[in-house]
Amino acid sequence: MKKRNILVGGAAVVLVIAWYAFRPELLFIDRTVNEEFPGAAATASIDNGPMPITRGVFKGLAHATHGTAAVYQLADGRRTLRLSEFETSNGPDVRVYLAAQEVEKGNEAVKQAGFIDLGSIKGNRGDQNYELPADVDLNKYKHVVIWCRRFGVNFGQAALDAPASVPIKIGEGGFRGDS
Repeated sequence: MKKRNILVGGAAVVLVIAWYAFRPELLFIDRTVNEEFPGAAATASIDNGPMPITRGVFKGLAHATHGTAAVYQLADGRRTLRLSEFETSNGPDVRVYLAAQEVEKGNEAVKQAGFIDLGSIKGNRGDQNYELPADVDLNKYKHVVIWCRRFGVNFGQAALDAPASVPIKIGEGGFRGDS
């Protein structure tokens, strides 16, 4: 009887640890986010609206992943990564990375590639924004990666186009013609 109680107690501890590590219920729970675009009030005028710099379409790797990743230059100079019409699986410790090259699996592989961690995924569905550090070189970090840090798995990634040069406003007002 005593041996049985120890086995049952040990099995319960193992099940709790396994549940915590794998969080299987997250595969069945969708977290939908629909964030407004940063500075949405400023987009009333096309001159002050966000400027797209680069974009890419997600492809699924370990899990089906769909949507668009785009980096925008905001009127105040900040840059934002926006995931639009985004869908992937949920999971434990899922992060958004900018990586220097394509990475399929393994935490060591993503470390060797070089990456910038933009934070935890806000939701596995919907539109969401991630502010980029000011010094990010988009000519180097060309891949948006949805990464499960706990298991070293790439859910999906988007290869970004070469960054477009950002238009610079050189003046305002109208021209005066000779009448």
